[in-house]
Amino acid sequence: MGSRPFGLDPGVIGRIAEEIREVRDLGVQVAMVIGGGNIYRGLAGTESGIDRVTGDHMGMLATVINSLALQNALETAGVHTRVMSALEIRQVAEPYIRRRAVRHLEKGRVIIFAAGTGNPYFTTDSAAALRAMEVRAEVILKATRVDGVYSADPKKDPAAKKFDSITYLEVLEKGLKVMDSTAISLCMDNHLPILVFNLTTPGNIRRVVMGEAIGSIVRD
Repeated sequence: MGSRPFGLDPGVIGRIAEEIREVRDLGVQVAMVIGGGNIYRGLAGTESGIDRVTGDHMGMLATVINSLALQNALETAGVHTRVMSALEIRQVAEPYIRRRAVRHLEKGRVIIFAAGTGNPYFTTDSAAALRAMEVRAEVILKATRVDGVYSADPKKDPAAKKFDSITYLEVLEKGLKVMDSTAISLCMDNHLPILVFNLTTPGNIRRVVMGEAIGSIVRD
């Protein structure tokens, strides 16, 4: 949503699409999981009286809207893209089938996994970890608004320390807000590294893929 309080910023979507195109052109296989917090957060809905399961399904649908917006931007940039949804919405997205997803990647297409895992009580983080395992990704790139993992919120605590590298167990023990504990545990059990970096800095997606020392890495 960029600097907007709600919704979609076409300029931000276009920039992200262009950066993904550059990475895809390097020969890197790219699969993405997008949240829906710029439109609706299921957990927040419970605070206003909405049933948790209903709220989570609303949040999943919000991720589909974001996925379609990014797909449009990617295809405008000349990148063949497929949206695969954990909820069946055949008119707008393919149903998620693991073997089909792997085939899309082999053909050089970018995949956007929408609707989380399709289950309530599981976050977008958990969906990213699960899909990464299923397509045998080499790493999860966690794109956020901060430039890595900190000991505290750097916006609230000027003394917060940035970690260049940290273990899964340290993240869990310290209660750091990298990903939720389910996602961290899944990555830890399967030895999948998580690289946290700032998406708002132009060019960072390529820098991360090219191995530049930015962000923070979570690993064994």
